[in-house]
Amino acid sequence: MSTLDSRLRSVVFDCAHPAALARFWAAVLGFTLRPYDDAELARLRSLGLTPETDPNVVLDPPGPGPTIWFNRVPEPKAGKNRVHIDIKLDGLEDVERLVSLGARILRPPDGARREEWFIMADPEGNEFCAFLQ
Repeated sequence: MSTLDSRLRSVVFDCAHPAALARFWAAVLGFTLRPYDDAELARLRSLGLTPETDPNVVLDPPGPGPTIWFNRVPEPKAGKNRVHIDIKLDGLEDVERLVSLGARILRPPDGARREEWFIMADPEGNEFCAFLQ
């Protein structure tokens, strides 16, 4: 069996508010909101949209790596994520920063189970794990 010559291009979030969720993840990961050039701003205006109401918002990584897309979908999130993001934190102060940005702690680390990570949710309820080490 042969393998494909492929690479991860993007990670995509379905969400209700792409611009707001993109800003949250940009602050968490150090990614930047892809800038809108004049042509894209004109295209959005022709559709009655602005960067704040754009249904498709893109974050670019600080270096090589996949982009992150945020696409508006009409249906609300239902149930547990089938795929999630893991992030590494420098300390507990980073957990407080995540909460101040709009994340929620769903479960703190469980020392009895030797778990050294928080299970958290972003502002739209997408679960992610935040590791302290």
